[in-house]
Parts: sequence; C-alpha cells; structure tokens
Amino acid sequence: MRGFLLPHLLIQAAERDPERLAVVDPRSALTYAQLERQSNQVAHTLREMGVQPGDRVGLFLPKSVEAIVGIYGIMKSGAAYVPLDPFAPAPRLAYITQNCGIHTLVTGREMGSVWGELHEAGSPVDRILVLNAEGEVAPPAGVRGLGLDAVVSAPQDAPPTAAISQDLAYILYTSGSTGQPKGVMLSHLNALTFVRWCHGYFGTTAADVFSCAAPLHFDLTILDIYVAALAGGGLVLVPPELSVFPMQVAALIEQHGITVWYSVPSVLTMLVLRGNLTTGRLPSLRHVIFAGEVFPTKHLRSLMRLLPHALFTNLYGPTETNVCTYYRVPALPDDQTEPIPIGRAIDDVEVFAVTDDGRVAVPGEVGELYVRGTTVAYGYWGDQERTARGFTVNPIGPAQDRTYRTGDLVRQNTDGDYLFLGRRDHQIKSRGYRIEIGDIEASFYAHPDVSECAVIPIPDEVVGNRLKAFVVARTAALTGDELARFCGTLLPKYMVPETIEFLPALPKTSTGKVDRQALHSVRAPA
Repeated sequence: MRGFLLPHLLIQAAERDPERLAVVDPRSALTYAQLERQSNQVAHTLREMGVQPGDRVGLFLPKSVEAIVGIYGIMKSGAAYVPLDPFAPAPRLAYITQNCGIHTLVTGREMGSVWGELHEAGSPVDRILVLNAEGEVAPPAGVRGLGLDAVVSAPQDAPPTAAISQDLAYILYTSGSTGQPKGVMLSHLNALTFVRWCHGYFGTTAADVFSCAAPLHFDLTILDIYVAALAGGGLVLVPPELSVFPMQVAALIEQHGITVWYSVPSVLTMLVLRGNLTTGRLPSLRHVIFAGEVFPTKHLRSLMRLLPHALFTNLYGPTETNVCTYYRVPALPDDQTEPIPIGRAIDDVEVFAVTDDGRVAVPGEVGELYVRGTTVAYGYWGDQERTARGFTVNPIGPAQDRTYRTGDLVRQNTDGDYLFLGRRDHQIKSRGYRIEIGDIEASFYAHPDVSECAVIPIPDEVVGNRLKAFVVARTAALTGDELARFCGTLLPKYMVPETIEFLPALPKTSTGKVDRQALHSVRAPA
C-alpha cells in the first residue's frame, strides 16, 4: 500500500529525514518526525471517538501547524477531511456539515464561540476533538469533546488502514449557483496525479521551502501541502491577514527563504504595486506560480522584471479537476495587453474544446473546455443531478469515459496552447452582440492608472444587459470619462461600459478572487 495515499508522502518524508523542518506558522514549527507522530495520535484518537473509514470529518481550525496535523490525522484514520472556512457564518458551516453528514470536528479552542452556534443551527456534529486545548473541553450540550490530553496519550505509530487510492481524501466546498455551497469529492489518486506532476515539472527537492498563502478550504493548498511532503521540503503557513500587507509578504519570503510561491494573482499584483520591491530582490524564489483567475498582463510583466531570477507558471483548473493545464510564461513584450494562455494538459490528463454544435474545436475556434483524466473529481457530494450535468459522458470518446465540462470558453492557438476567453455564464448579450466580459476588463487594464477592475452585466429589458465597470485607480485624477474614451480606442462602442465607478478596493471572496456577486450590491463611496 505504501505510496498510494496522500499520508504516505508524510510517512516517507519522516523516514528519509525525520529532523528536517516540515511546517512552520508564526507561533510554532514541527519536524517531519513530530508531524508524523502527532498526526498518528490524532488518527488513533479519532478512531477511539468512533470515526470509521469513509466518514467525513470537518477541519475547523485557523491555518496553523495544528491544522496540518489534523489534515493528516483525519486521512490516516481512514476518513476524508472537509476543511471549513473559519471566517464563514455559522449557518453556512451548519449547512455544509448537514449536507456532508459531518459528525466529528477537528477544531481549536479559538473556534469555541462557534461550536454552540453550529449546534443551534442544526449541525449534526456530536463529537469535537480540540487539538490545542489542555484539560477539560466544554462542548455544547449533547456534544462529546476531547482535548490534547487524549491525543498525547494515544499511540504514536500509524494505525492500519485498508484505504486505496480511489477512496475519498477530501471534499472542498465551493460557491454554488443556487446560493448553497457544493462539495467537490476528490480522491487520493485525483490529488496524487497532480502532486507527482508538480514534483517532476518544478524539480522540487528537500531544499525547497514552499509557501501556503491560500486558505485551507481552497484547492491551491493541495500543491503547497503535498508537493512539499513529496519533496521533503519545508512548508511556511502564511497568515491570512498578511495578504493585504504586501511589504510583509516580501519580508516573510526573505525571512524563511521561500523558494516556491503559489497564490492567486491578486496577492502578487499587490506585491507589485505596494510591496516596495526592487529588481533582484527575493533571490531565494525559484518558482512563482499562480492560479485562480486572470493575472493582468501589465502587472505580471512588471513582477517578472522585478524577479528576473524566478520562473513564472500559470496553472489552470477548476476545483473539479485539481489542475489540468499549465503555461510557463516567457518574457512579455511591452505592447502585450491580452492575457497569457492557460497552456496545455499536465500528465495523464487530456483537454479539448467542444463547439456549440458538438464538434471538437480546431485551433482558432471557440469552444467549451472539457477535461478527462485521473485528476477529475467524482462529482458533488449528495447532488446527483448537479453531478450529472457537470460530469458527463465523453462526447467524442468511448461511452464509459467520463469528462468534466468546465463551463469555460477557450480557443487553441497555433502553438497548441489554450487561451481562456471567459466563463460561459460570463458571456452575455447586449444590443444583440455577444460580449466576453474578459475582453472589456483587458482593455481597462491596458490603462496605466488602473490597478484593478471588474465588469458586471446589469439585466435590462430593452438592450438585454447594460455594462457596469468597477475600477481601482492608482491616482485620484483618473475619471470615468477618460477611461471610457481610452477603452473606446480599443473596443467597439457597444462594449464600452455605460457606467464606471471607482472603489478603494474590489471585494474579494475568502479565497482571494474578485467577488462578482458582491459587486451587484456595492455602492461606490460618495
């Protein structure tokens, strides 16, 4: 069984170099031997609490050393971990625990005020394991609670497990179109295919130090946690509040000698605009990797020139596919404004585009991107209807072959790389014209005084949709009229937003992406 499950990456790293630093947060650190022993103790404790193979166990902790211990401990118990956003409202968390049938939480004492709210909101959780609480634990009435005393007295060897690589490793809840989150089911094999590809492609070694900039309920952390373990390198947990202080991000990279950075583009954009970087600073960085949304080309070009010693890679893939394509970014010309490609498929994955009339798109044609391979998730927990819509029979292959429909529109260029054109559900019609929101945003980013922008459609009975832009400007002198005239030199008139509002910052989701739903209720400051 060795090597077929995600926890085996930790087991093998601890055997190779037990005293090497495995994970560090602002308060504490663990070697691989310590992480291995403590996660084994958590696994035994969960078994004693009644957790069975195949159960779903909630991880309800801030990003911390204890959380990493909890992740491995849950999987070693034979269960799948379900990371819960510690900043999410209690009703949303209660819904996830109900939807996923979570009866056990691995949590921390700092989350204690929410335990009762979950209970009152109808959560089925009736067991909590508090990893950083010594002595008595005070859970809500009817909930069994154990603390650190139970963990430290548990055996330190790994418990036996009959799990195989196709079993669920974790479930990630993402925003759903119905307003309720959906749980994406991912197996050990789904993750390991991606993790092993990363290890080989990026050439990671035990000398590497990985960042963990994303929250634990975001799929970017799969690379951070498990590629670090496969390589035997260190993992630095970046505090969530640090992302809004780019100079502190730069200082943290220097302090820990981080060699592999992976985040959403917005964090890196802030590093360019407000990180006080000079050319050649952060010499430890070997790889700068980004994913999650489009990286504005002008900010990417600036960062590449500030960090000429680093290699830049764009990773693409919905949570349902882990990562499915990659693009190594070359030097970008001064006059390039269009976004870089999302590239081509990683190992053991095939991607292809399908046109509206069901044909495989040839280079130059627009189509919806489909993905097949061992990174593709099983579907959505407890939602067969939604699973059937997204995970479909391969329209061009054998009947037994499953693919995932991404909902993303792409076009393949003559080099064989795919270009991301936008979401199918972001493609709108206005005055009879079909419009890609991404094209409009790219024109705004071409203006030197635009730091961030997002465009949303406003439904209108007469024209179908009116366009509204939200802009974060570098200077207060920039006006909406000036921006409209500028965009009019790059776009047809029907694509220039009628309304342009300025904001001090764009609203972001908990994973750092632009919160487009929130923009519909945003009111610009007077």
